[in-house]
Parts: sequence; C-alpha cells; structure tokens
Amino acid sequence: MAKVAFLGLGVMGYPMAGHLKNKGGHDVTVYNRTTAKAEKWAAQFGGKVGKTPAEAAKGQDLVMACVGNDNDLHEVTLGKDGAFQAMGKGTIFVDHTTASADIARELYAAAKKAGFDFIDAPVSGGQAGAENGVLTVMCGGDEAIFNKAKPVINAYARACNLMGEPGAGQLAKMCNQICIAGAVQGLAEALHFAKKSNLDIEKLIATISKGAAQSWQMENRYKTMNEGKFDFGFAVDWMRKDLSICLSEARKNGATLPVTALVDQFYADVQKMGGSRWDTSSLLARLERK
Repeated sequence: MAKVAFLGLGVMGYPMAGHLKNKGGHDVTVYNRTTAKAEKWAAQFGGKVGKTPAEAAKGQDLVMACVGNDNDLHEVTLGKDGAFQAMGKGTIFVDHTTASADIARELYAAAKKAGFDFIDAPVSGGQAGAENGVLTVMCGGDEAIFNKAKPVINAYARACNLMGEPGAGQLAKMCNQICIAGAVQGLAEALHFAKKSNLDIEKLIATISKGAAQSWQMENRYKTMNEGKFDFGFAVDWMRKDLSICLSEARKNGATLPVTALVDQFYADVQKMGGSRWDTSSLLARLERK
C-alpha cells in the first residue's frame, strides 16, 4: 500500500482515483478545484480531501494528476499552493494529463532539481476505460522510477509502458490521437456513403468489421453514429485541444500531418454546429448536416 494523492477529479480522474483506493488498496487523498466534488469522492470511496494541491501532496509517496491542459498542469504543480512545493525527497509525481512534451520536460527538470521524480503518463481509453480500470498508459521518464510507479498505475491500467525519455509519453499520446482522427473520419465517411447507397448498416458492419477495416471506433461507435447520438464520450473541444498539441509538435519536428490538420478543421465545423461537447464520432453529423 502506498500513500497517494490524486489531483483532478474530472470524468477520467474521478474513477481513476477510485480504483487506487478500491482496487489498489492505497491510502488516497484527493484534490479538485471544486471542493464539493472532492468531498463527494471522499464520501463515496473513503479517502481524504486536500484543500490545495500542496496540502494533498504533503507526506505522500506518489502524486498523480489528470487535469485539463498545460496551464492547468502548471497551476497544480508550480503555481500558488502547487504540489511541487510540498513533495518530499524521493517521491514521484505521475502526470496523466494530455499535455505538451515541452511541459513534461519542464516539470521533469523542476522535479529533479527539487529532489523528487516526474513521469509523464497520458492515458487512452476514454471515460469507459477509466471507469472499468482498463486504460492504456504511455510513459516518459527514467526507467527505475517508472518501475516504482507502474504497480500503482496498474490499479486502472490494462497496459502501461515506458516509451522513452521525459516527454516520450506525451509524444506517444500524440500518435494515438493522430490515429484516432483518421479512423473516426474514415468511419464517418463510410457510414455516410453506406446510407447514401441504401446499404443495411448492421449487415455492413457485421461484415467489414471482420476484415482489415476493423477498428475500436467501428466496434464501439458505429451504432450510436448510425442513430445520430453524440451527447456522450470524448468531447470535440478536448479532441481539438489534443490535435492542436499534435500540430504544434509537428511544426517543431518537421512531421507532415495533412489528414490530422484537415480533421481538426472538420471538428471546428462541428463546434460551429453546436457540438463542442459532442463525442468525437460526431464527424458524421457534419457530413449529414442539411
């Protein structure tokens, strides 16, 4: 059992922290900007509440975070009452935020200077993966530190791998989002084409999902897409945030991402349609708009 703090109780962090307590058996303290949500979590799972990131992090073996973006992450680590000012020597900060590789490297350096360690560890699997404890975790940092953190991360992970040096976890997550962008657009176009061709969608998916076209998106999203249901899942706003990170990194490393850039603009169209909080599969709604 470890003493663990978890910062950020959104749709991902709330169940992840719960798995640390129930499945991992760890002593868990949580922090959330909205204190009422942290108190609700503590009442449900039996953990403790920190009023600030620093208060939650004090005396812990590991501090985990899953917040919105680079700015949020900077605030809970290095900001006023940030966790880094309270972390002890030899402790570990594990960041599950999907953020830039730059901030991962910055926080790794800051942690090292202060005498503790940092792992960037963005996750894939969405809300369902978090709730079921089957997330994929992509990590960057020192191997010895990763090996210490992995048994704790395993409370909510189906796969947890070290991808390389600091920032490599974030770079791997960018690859993940690049793949998803193309896969969702391809599925949306196929369903749109099938409808225009008067094909039976159920028969179509039952057939092509057994071949090379198969994907997680096809298996898990075709039904709701076909029914025009998008009010759930991973929000378009968050996907655009992720794709902007991908495109920014590509400008630095010289990668060419024409499909990613195009799909990002398609998501901008969905936002204009009022779909900012729709699931990423709402690319079909853009194709079918009147």
